[in-house]
Amino acid sequence: MTSKISTIALPIGDPAGIGPEITIKALNEKEIYDICNPVVIGDRDVLGKIMNSIGVHLNINELDDMSQATFTHGTIDLVNLNNIDINEYEMGVISGMCGQASYEYIQKAIEMVQGGEAGSICTPPINKESLQAGEVPYIDHTAMLSAYTDSHDPMTMFEVNDLRIFFLTRHLSLKDAIGQMTKERVHDYLNRCKGALELLGIENPKLAVAGLNPHSGEGGLFGREEIDELAPGIERAREDGIEVYGPVPADSVFHQALHGKYDAVLSLYHDQGHIAAKMADFERTVSITNGLPFLRTSVDHGTAFDIAGEGIASSVSMVEAIKAAAKYTPYFNN
Repeated sequence: MTSKISTIALPIGDPAGIGPEITIKALNEKEIYDICNPVVIGDRDVLGKIMNSIGVHLNINELDDMSQATFTHGTIDLVNLNNIDINEYEMGVISGMCGQASYEYIQKAIEMVQGGEAGSICTPPINKESLQAGEVPYIDHTAMLSAYTDSHDPMTMFEVNDLRIFFLTRHLSLKDAIGQMTKERVHDYLNRCKGALELLGIENPKLAVAGLNPHSGEGGLFGREEIDELAPGIERAREDGIEVYGPVPADSVFHQALHGKYDAVLSLYHDQGHIAAKMADFERTVSITNGLPFLRTSVDHGTAFDIAGEGIASSVSMVEAIKAAAKYTPYFNN
């Protein structure tokens, strides 16, 4: 691993949401410039308008190429795509113009990483309805990143303090999610979890699998998923040499991981993992996308149209997402 400070591409997200505001606020923190070189991708007029509305005034250094970047606190180094008509721009509303613009910011960020101008990407939120209004052919960041990097099924990991959480299933009904909790899938995901953690510098990680039923089924008294699917999948992973425990009752395993007993937990469905992370610290939960050829970190909240433009959005999650990118990017670029 090299100790060289990393350049991180920061697309501003949906211009009508809180993305530009939390990006500006995060870059107003000097500590960010102590750990990385941030480069913003967005629209100069939008940033100017947001800075005026929230009372944060930073210089904007518009870049024609990366050699012009200063990476200095007090100045935003900006790749200006100039793709917002400021006369039609309105905060807090679904807009095809803003959906298309947010897509173009991400495209540019990917291009910069693939071209060696940045080491990783850190994203504020985009809006799915605005993407649709802008006729963008992708539903979210992960779909875009997967398509542009030809990556199959990128895997999300949440990190908050010392707690790391992977997800066996994501956006499914609970009934459908249970149907996907097979021994084959558990085995495959445990191998992928191990690989992702080792790429982040965690050698020989100690993993746990959360249980599904109360008390992990209590020997079949409260359900058989642990006996029929989870335990066999775990046993196959052990045969591969992975140190993995469980299924561990879900009411305990996340607390135990938070306090260092495991390096990560494989949660079984969306809310099981989300609730655990956000109860640990809602604002400091960071999302890390694994399975791409480069690192991408993200805030774990939406565009918050209801408060966009009011100057009250918290930048804590954005700061933490940038810190995570600065922390882990060198492992990807080694």
